[in-house]
Amino acid sequence: MRHADLGRSGLRIPRVVFGAWAIGGWGWGGADDEASMRAIHASIDAGANAFDTAPVYGFGRSEEVLGRALRGRRDEVLLLTKIGLRWDDLRGEISFDTVDDDGTRRVVRRNARADSVRLEVERSLTRLGTETIDLLQVHWPDPATPVAETMETLVALRKEGKLRAIGVSNFDVPSLKAAQAALGDVPLASTQPKFSLVVRDIERDVLPHCARQSIGVIVYSPLEQGLLSGKVTSSRAFVEKDGRSRRATFKSANRDLVNGVLERVARPIARAHDATLARVAIAWTLAQPGITAAIVGARTPEQARENAAAADIQLSPDEELALRTAFEALSLDLRRTVAFSARVKGYLARLLGR
Repeated sequence: MRHADLGRSGLRIPRVVFGAWAIGGWGWGGADDEASMRAIHASIDAGANAFDTAPVYGFGRSEEVLGRALRGRRDEVLLLTKIGLRWDDLRGEISFDTVDDDGTRRVVRRNARADSVRLEVERSLTRLGTETIDLLQVHWPDPATPVAETMETLVALRKEGKLRAIGVSNFDVPSLKAAQAALGDVPLASTQPKFSLVVRDIERDVLPHCARQSIGVIVYSPLEQGLLSGKVTSSRAFVEKDGRSRRATFKSANRDLVNGVLERVARPIARAHDATLARVAIAWTLAQPGITAAIVGARTPEQARENAAAADIQLSPDEELALRTAFEALSLDLRRTVAFSARVKGYLARLLGR
């Protein structure tokens, strides 16, 4: 597994980072904790020994499962988690409203206030079974809290030894500048934006800015939640609890378009490298200038090993260009989809008289 320096933080991370959202179950139609722990161990053994999680992933479950899996192996890994999305505090702007795997309604708010940051860090340390978090990231900007308040709190926690490096996620360039200014002499280690063959918005401004400022870039969703694996047919159905049932890129027409490009363009490249389509999509992401690492989710040992192997693929410039050109030519319908629960569907049916 190849590694890379994470900005100016002093951390070296694997090019492929284990994404622990799915093992929390919420948003993915559930999870199997035992299988998740086996996947975590397989990832470590394959060299992908950094794990990205967040309190909101399964509402604590992802961190708890990760903590159990890493007992006795903490010194082999890097732990990346986040603060800023609270489902148990009435303060802050509502980020989203959802239902967890137990059917409990969760109203999630953005909250990066000083007291909330401290509480979240303490809870994460407990769930993860560790004394120090390697990279603590602000999950989303909190419009109700000055960024200086959040960053000053994280700097204090760093001095206390509770975290090693400070990063952000989903920040635009003005927010990145404000975060670094508030950190003073402490480097902003990284940002975590979305990026893949079908989502490349950060190429316009975020990537150039981070390159100039030596900020690491750890991207998420390089497989667009499995769409770029070639395994999601247009007829595949997702249960209501699976967030992909409402994701615009997962509309049947979009799946057909993406799968067509994967077969015509990516499949020959995959054969040339004796690799799967998923590994090629991850390898393309890692090959792009300014990308430090890619977060890829896994729920089984096989998926974890498959993801880690992508770091060893070296695409040629012609192969990279062929993939980019083919996906840039796609015209996907990215209007948001709306999925209603059975209760809401029943209400609408009664309202409409049918």
